[in-house]
Amino acid sequence: MKRIEQLAKLKQTSEWDVIVIGGGASGLGTALDAASRGYKTVLIEAVDFAKGTSSRSTKLVHGGVRYLEQGDISLVTEALKERGLMAQNAGHLVKNQSFVIPNYNWWGGYFYTIGLTIYDLLAGRLSLGRSKYISKKKTIELLPTVEPKGLVSGVIYQDGQFDDSRLAINIAQTAVENGACLLNYAKVIGLLKNDKNQVTGVEIVDHESGEKYEIKGKAVINATGVFTNAIMKLNDTVYKKYIVPSQGIHLVFDKSFLPGDQALMIPKTSDGRVLFAVPWHNKVVVGTTDTLIKKHSLEPIALETEIEFVLETAQRFLVKKPTRADVLSVFAGLRPLAAPEKEGKSTKEVSRSHKIIVSETGLITITGGKWTTYRKIAEDIIDKAITVHNLPKAKCKTEHIAIHGNKQTDTKARENHLYIYGTDIPKILELQNNEPELKEKLHPDYDYTMAEVAWAIRYEMARTIDDVLARRVRLLFLDARAAIASSEKVALLLAKELGHDETWAQRQISEFKHLANGFILSDFQEKHH
Repeated sequence: MKRIEQLAKLKQTSEWDVIVIGGGASGLGTALDAASRGYKTVLIEAVDFAKGTSSRSTKLVHGGVRYLEQGDISLVTEALKERGLMAQNAGHLVKNQSFVIPNYNWWGGYFYTIGLTIYDLLAGRLSLGRSKYISKKKTIELLPTVEPKGLVSGVIYQDGQFDDSRLAINIAQTAVENGACLLNYAKVIGLLKNDKNQVTGVEIVDHESGEKYEIKGKAVINATGVFTNAIMKLNDTVYKKYIVPSQGIHLVFDKSFLPGDQALMIPKTSDGRVLFAVPWHNKVVVGTTDTLIKKHSLEPIALETEIEFVLETAQRFLVKKPTRADVLSVFAGLRPLAAPEKEGKSTKEVSRSHKIIVSETGLITITGGKWTTYRKIAEDIIDKAITVHNLPKAKCKTEHIAIHGNKQTDTKARENHLYIYGTDIPKILELQNNEPELKEKLHPDYDYTMAEVAWAIRYEMARTIDDVLARRVRLLFLDARAAIASSEKVALLLAKELGHDETWAQRQISEFKHLANGFILSDFQEKHH
């Protein structure tokens, strides 16, 4: 997957069947769905694939235990089916993860065992394993750092866990392999309309060259997540809010805070949300919060109240108490929740299921949804586009399309950090052998090598340090300081591979440092005085 080839393809095609705006989970899924059905498909992403919400999730592929509690059986059933398909189609990235719920009252064990047994039954043959009630002793054995005081019992259940932006890149590659054209760093600046006020395409600007293009197409799909309202402004005369952004933050700690392979799930925190502590790439990710945000941005910043809330909750349930000083990285993401019909609903009540809106202009917009159901969302969107825009009928094929890199990966194989590349692993090793300078480590404390950086630049359309260190190699999300320390090496290789000069490299380094500072908790001493 090379940007220069994608740009050439864009210029050679006079009309498309499907134009997708937005390169997150829903947009990429839609491009793959459309292309695999045989439609001429192009996707335009303003920054980088999965730059927004889709790289900032809790890294879970799940039915949503919380939605089950709210009685949303259909959403849970759909998500559990999709979880099973994701594990089959992207086996290198999706793993079966055990979660333990510690109970501090006598009824919790029975309540959650019953609830989670229903959860398993809803998954049917795609179930990842049975839930069971476990004793206090067994709970402590599985979660050695759990708070034992007042602990009564535990419940263990299985759910999925994955690497979100890696999956996004692999879906992008799969879409290209199926004939789609994908372009990052190209922004939609206008909608083309005919005299009947129907959308007939988009006007874009290529951020790298400054060139503008008019792209014509039959169906235009707005999959821009938290930026939905901005595209709607180009489309509507009347302004209406289509989505409300809700912020979720995650703190990343060293593995010692939750040793072992089990994840911890707290079903009821003081604000009524679920809190997860999940092992991920040899670290522990703890989150999440749910805060309605007035403004959306590409780099949302964790609020002080959210940081305090996650720390306090984690401290309450762990014997080894994490402090501000222990946070290796903090990342915030915005969920694009479908705006409620009535004002004043809390975010826990705003629907997580996806909604498809067809405007009078023919623009199709997707709101809501979650990573786990990305494939189903895409199927629904293209089915809708076929009806609205009279595209030649074609059946959805994605249930059984293997995602680029797919291979079933066991626990042993996951010990090698390269496992996330699946079937591409031999090619990355070959790079190291052919170009010995690429054997060099990115950072002394981590196993990542410069070969992975070269791979990201040559075959995964990485254009900036942020693309490489946040979404191809996940170092920024795992250890922000180590990412900053590695930025110069990455900048030099980017400049060499993409033909940029020293000035460009220096600007990249300073931009990245500025961005990465948002992933570091500001000086914690100040906060205590």
